[in-house]
Amino acid sequence: MGGWLLAKRAARKPDGGCRAIRAADISTAVEKLASEAAYHLGKEELAALERAAAEEKSPLGRATLEELLRNAAIAARGEYPLCQDTGLAVVFVDWGQDAHLVGGSLQDAVDQGVRRAQKNAYLRATVVGDPFERANTGDGTPAIVHLRLVPGDRVRLTLAAKGGGSENMSRVAMLRPGDGVEGLVAFALRAVREASGNPCPPVVVGLAAGGNFERVAELAKRALLRPLGRPNPEARYAALERRILDELNRTGIGPGGLGGTVTALAVHLEIAPCHIASLPVAININCHAHRHGEVEL
Repeated sequence: MGGWLLAKRAARKPDGGCRAIRAADISTAVEKLASEAAYHLGKEELAALERAAAEEKSPLGRATLEELLRNAAIAARGEYPLCQDTGLAVVFVDWGQDAHLVGGSLQDAVDQGVRRAQKNAYLRATVVGDPFERANTGDGTPAIVHLRLVPGDRVRLTLAAKGGGSENMSRVAMLRPGDGVEGLVAFALRAVREASGNPCPPVVVGLAAGGNFERVAELAKRALLRPLGRPNPEARYAALERRILDELNRTGIGPGGLGGTVTALAVHLEIAPCHIASLPVAININCHAHRHGEVEL
């Protein structure tokens, strides 16, 4: 969803030390983000679905998109979440190096916010404590937290509510450098074709190339946080995004996997340096309920 922005100022210490950020304020912000993301699609997402409904050539595909828009309108009234899978909370934290946290740990503060959202916004508990014993933790925690140290004394939190159906369709591959751009394109097309209707299309595709095994996966997920449809700032990669989007929409998968001309709403590609012997690539697929929000403290 389109982000909401909260600017919250805190006084510096008299000795000019670091700006204090309270753990309680982190929890409050995360609760708000998680609750809003579950019920409200952003303006960009709604506009993209409306364009898709107008452009879809399949009558069944168009009817599916119109149902998705009605679903979003019902959810926005605050009665029901956009999807029964209210997602795993993935929180990206850009922490200003001139700020320090007081009153608790970062993970505990984020989890407390997720826990309160799960209770107060009636979200489904979606986390198991052990991947094999499968016992539900009962409160949507722990969240996944990605921490990055940045200049300044502000803290930016970005929360993505990531559903299991789309997350399960994501892939990482270590291509050969000689595979090049065409290898990335083939990798993306193969992943979306194999996913078919499982990630609840029309999808938003986060792609990444570069870094290493773990970095490229994170980059693909971060790509989904870009405002929907905003192109890569480098012209050649913006053109590649458009090419891949066009090819995905020629697969015929269509809305809901029921056939049609709109399989994807957007492709976002992120690029990073990598080892001379490597070409890591990753795809992180999101469903039509493209749920995320942002806040700055």
